[in-house]
Amino acid sequence: QVQLVESGGGLVQPGGSLRLSCTASGTIDSIDVMGWFRQAPGNQREWVAIITSGGSANIAETVKGRFTISRDNGKNTVYLQMNSLKPEDTGVYYCNYVGKRNYWGQGTQVTVSS
Repeated sequence: QVQLVESGGGLVQPGGSLRLSCTASGTIDSIDVMGWFRQAPGNQREWVAIITSGGSANIAETVKGRFTISRDNGKNTVYLQMNSLKPEDTGVYYCNYVGKRNYWGQGTQVTVSS
């Protein structure tokens, strides 16, 4: 079993920044992928960014150039640095862990509004 704890969401004005963190605990696989998804009200959950345990990262085109994903394997933690935030970035952001099994965090709310 893997548990995921997210933090860092909140209310920010357009153009602002937030940094999300997600720490995994439990039975961590040596090779895995961690990432972030988001879901806005009335929309399906969508992929935002992923990073492998080897450090290879992919960012969705909708946030490329504004968001950066990174991880600290020693802390089993993945980060999502979000800059130049827009109102359309509003939603619940979910941490995802994929090893032998797929796990989800509880989600953290990000609201971009003036």
